[in-house]
Amino acid sequence: MSEEELSRQRELIRSALADGLHTAWQDRAYESADVRRTVDALQAIAPDRLEDKLRVAGFTLQPYVADEAPEIEQACRTCMYYESHRRYCDLPELKLGVEPEWACVLWRV
Repeated sequence: MSEEELSRQRELIRSALADGLHTAWQDRAYESADVRRTVDALQAIAPDRLEDKLRVAGFTLQPYVADEAPEIEQACRTCMYYESHRRYCDLPELKLGVEPEWACVLWRV
């Protein structure tokens, strides 16, 4: 995907979330079973169904901070799948242009 396409995709994501798209952001995938459930659901979504991916992956426009670990900010920029030079999520089930301050339930260190 070209940088221009990623930029357009980021804007679509930003717009959908800012306009109130409801996502499963509170369903954090910390346990293996939760990760598997989320990944399986993402794999069942057609690649062109961006809003469905955002819903299932629990995207937010701001980092997630858990009450039990407030010192850990869960944001794309600190996730193992984030490619900072492209502002890109390389998780195979997502493969999206993202901003560093965004977050999803599949965040990993």
